[in-house]
Order: sequence, then C-alpha cells, then structure tokens
Amino acid sequence: MTTPVATLDFSGMSCPAPLVGAKRVVDDLQPGQTLVLISDCPGTPDDLAAWAKVTGHEVLATEKQAGGKTAFTIRKGGGEKRRVNVTLDIRGVSCPGPIVEAKRLLDAMRPGEVLLLISNCPGSPSDVRAWTKGGAIELEAAVEAGRGSHEFYLKKN
Repeated sequence: MTTPVATLDFSGMSCPAPLVGAKRVVDDLQPGQTLVLISDCPGTPDDLAAWAKVTGHEVLATEKQAGGKTAFTIRKGGGEKRRVNVTLDIRGVSCPGPIVEAKRLLDAMRPGEVLLLISNCPGSPSDVRAWTKGGAIELEAAVEAGRGSHEFYLKKN
C-alpha cells in the first residue's frame, strides 16, 4: 500500500462533512494515490461505500481507533467521474415527493444535464424506473447507497 498523501481528521463532525472533505482532497489526487480519513460519524462507512461505488475510488482499509473513531484508507481510482449538474438530497421525504421535486428541477434544466436524486423512500426505485420509461428523462444509473438510500442519476433528454 502506498504512503497516504494526506490524513483528514473529521472526528466530531456529522455526516456528510467527512465525505465532502474526502471528496475535495481526492479530486486533487493522481490515480492510485491514497488518503486516510478519520471519522466518528456512524454514517461514514455507508457514505464512503456508496461514493466509492459511483466514482470508481476504493476504500482499501478500515481500522477501528480509540474513542469510537475509524480510519478509512481511500485510493483514487483512474476511472471517469460521473458528471452531475444538480444534486437533490431528499432523504426523509415520502413518495411521491422525490419524483415531484426531481421533475420540478429537471423541468428547469437543459437537455444533457444530469440530476443526482438521493432518496430513502422505499418506493423510489420502482417509481423512478417507471417515470423514466417515458423517454423525456434517462436513468443513467441507480445505486443502492446503504441504509435504505438510493442514488439516481437522471439525465434530461
């Protein structure tokens, strides 16, 4: 394993701060370089797993530390990053709210732009798939992000 380029300690900060901090540093790394992220937020493992799956980065190791902290070693992948123009994190809103709000945002977006919809409504996966069969919106990807959350990459045609 390579020597980490940086160590980020986000202990005491709630999610999504650790993920946002890691993303900012990883964006500046070369493919294959690593960093260590330290967090005590219980949502960080799920956040990192979902983010790594979508971006092509890799969580190489997790190491429990004193005080409820965990150190995550993250390696930047060499793959292409998924392009997102707007993010709508609507966790906690029941269906059909996620679709209604996504449609409102997509109506204001230009063709070719991508909306990342994040929802934990249990009906969202089937609702989004049914909605995107109409052709005006393309479902580029659907990712199970952990803890019942789903990420949908929706491209306006």
